[in-house]
Amino acid sequence: MTITRIGKTERLSRVVVHDKIAYFSGLTADDREQDTRGQTSQILAKADGFLEKVGSNRSMILSATIWLVDIADFDQMNLAWVDWMDKDEPPARATVQAVMGLPDIRVEIQFTVALPS
Repeated sequence: MTITRIGKTERLSRVVVHDKIAYFSGLTADDREQDTRGQTSQILAKADGFLEKVGSNRSMILSATIWLVDIADFDQMNLAWVDWMDKDEPPARATVQAVMGLPDIRVEIQFTVALPS
């Protein structure tokens, strides 16, 4: 059994790959002065980078869990999400309101991704 860890820190790995599945940690925006739509766009760009690193793509995303600091921002988050996602192969998805670890985080997204055979 092989487990590959990408972007390890003392607390977590940004991505863990096991058995043709990649598990992304919750991704947040770097520029947290952005609104919810802006933060979501940054997160999705980060996801693209990790998808490339593991040799996968948007059509292979199995699921996404999205946490919003304010569920009233649901439509703003979805503007960025719908522009980004693979429209022919959308993943399973859940979106919930949550208290974030830092006060300037408006959105956090976690992905589970299949890898090509």
